[in-house]
Formats: sequence, C-alpha cells, structure tokens
Amino acid sequence: MNTLDISLQQLRGMIGLRVLHLGSPCQVVEVLEDGPALVLLDLEESHSTIQADQHGEAHRRVRVTYTIPVLNPGATGFSADFLALEPLGTDKDPIE
Repeated sequence: MNTLDISLQQLRGMIGLRVLHLGSPCQVVEVLEDGPALVLLDLEESHSTIQADQHGEAHRRVRVTYTIPVLNPGATGFSADFLALEPLGTDKDPIE
C-alpha cells in the first residue's frame, strides 16, 4: 500500500496563511503532529462560542476553531477537507 508523505516543515510553513473553509475566512494557527492536522481560527467575529474555564463554567466568548486532517484515513492521499481549503491571497498575515 502506498502512503503519502508531507513534511511537518511544509505544514508549519502554512501557519499564518488565510484560507476559506466552509465559506468562512480562517487562518492557519497551528499544526498538530499527530495526524497530522491543521488548526484553523475562524476570522468571522459573528462566529464565536462560549469557552468554559477549568471548572466547567462559561465566562467568555472565543472564536471558533476547526481541526482539519491533512491525510485521509488510510494515509493514501490528502483528506477532502484539506483539499477543499481555498487560499485567500498569497501573503501570510500576522495571527490575530
């Protein structure tokens, strides 16, 4: 069985890039080595969720994040979610 290799260095190079995910502008903020996966921060201010503290009490609103697997379950190709990401511009912007 063939496997697809992509380096963590290549993925880390995507940190700061803005992409369109499910119609919402997002920014790549982290790379998870296990998987691997990209963590996206939704940049729409209207898209937020309530974050609980360590005691489970909700105190503040934070932006939504998405975890996008880079490879499909068999690691034979890129995942559909990863392939569906559309770049928004060519420059990396500072993480907000």
